[in-house]
Amino acid sequence: MDVDEFKEAVDSDFFTGVPDSLLSVFCDSLIRQYGNDPSHHVIAANEGNAVAIAAGYYLSTGKVPVVYMQNSGEGNSVNPICSLLHPDVYGIPCLFIVGWRGEPGKKDEPQHKFQGKITHQQLDLIDIESFTITDETSVSDLESTLLYFKSLFNQGKSAAIIVSKDALTSKEPRLKFDNHFSLLREKAIETIIENIPSDTVIISTTGKTSRELFELREKNSINSQVSLYHKNSSELDKKESHSHDFLTVGSMGHASSIALGIALQNSQKKIMCIDGDGAVLMHMGALATIGHSRVNNFVHIVVDNCAHESVGGFPTCAPSVDFSEIAKTCGYKQAWTVDNEADLSNVIRSIYFDKKKSDQRGAYFVLVKCAQGARQNLGRPTISAKENKLNFMKMLRGIGEQSCTGS
Repeated sequence: MDVDEFKEAVDSDFFTGVPDSLLSVFCDSLIRQYGNDPSHHVIAANEGNAVAIAAGYYLSTGKVPVVYMQNSGEGNSVNPICSLLHPDVYGIPCLFIVGWRGEPGKKDEPQHKFQGKITHQQLDLIDIESFTITDETSVSDLESTLLYFKSLFNQGKSAAIIVSKDALTSKEPRLKFDNHFSLLREKAIETIIENIPSDTVIISTTGKTSRELFELREKNSINSQVSLYHKNSSELDKKESHSHDFLTVGSMGHASSIALGIALQNSQKKIMCIDGDGAVLMHMGALATIGHSRVNNFVHIVVDNCAHESVGGFPTCAPSVDFSEIAKTCGYKQAWTVDNEADLSNVIRSIYFDKKKSDQRGAYFVLVKCAQGARQNLGRPTISAKENKLNFMKMLRGIGEQSCTGS
């Protein structure tokens, strides 16, 4: 279905949400139509935030707003849907447009598998009727469904359109977003791991950050093997276990909290979180919790490219946010902002090798301003999430893999 026909059928003039790769042509179309006008389109920090913004729109206009999200965002939006929108409370109608990641029968990443199975059930549970569109759905079918949805809206109920992969198309080329920074995220991550002690524990945020960290470890492993075993090519098949890295494949915005939980239970270990601007914005209260903890073995790196790059590169509001100042206000003991490889290297080495810095309690914060973009041939981790978990727990606890519970 052409995205313009889809939008015409939906017939709304206010949209808010969090971008999703399956909704990329839809998000492109909104940006083309409304530009930077927040009275018609707001890219929200998280899906619950979007629901509340939409409620404000309805209270002001009496018209039904649209909230778009990836299906993983259903969880973030449950509270305001149930305690704000539902007819048992205020009866505020909303149309949800949900990208169906992890759709059964279609290849996707492990973090989407279970969510894909329960996408419809979750909506049913919170009393939201849904209609799924695929690449075979006609405009007339959509229009008939939306006519029925209007009867639900009149009752103060909400409804959802679930968008299958490739259901929406566009004749327009994809929009490209950019900023004025030059340091690529992958180079920043490479600089970080080159300048930290080898026993540093890294928790990396979801998306391309974890993918790049994994591939850099693979590259370093191969280079090391070439150096050590250049006389025996069969040794090149050996790979590092990646046991010092926890690759957070889902749970956007929670990597820093995972890292805090690890740091609090492993006070003698060096814990680092490599985060992203979109992830920090999604659950920024975590900064206050980390700062208040006064944890003394935690370095929080935020790679800021002003974009939700892993789902299409759509802009975040990061350009108007001073993350370093917020971190200091939240109680981090020191914060830096860098935008080049040399400064990043100097800051990282200062944190880990300047003995004077250990006198004061609290976490460190480093904001790394980066360009947008990634390698076209960027792969995905070749170990499973469970294998990553077991190897990571073995490393943290210093016990045999067989003693780590779970499968």
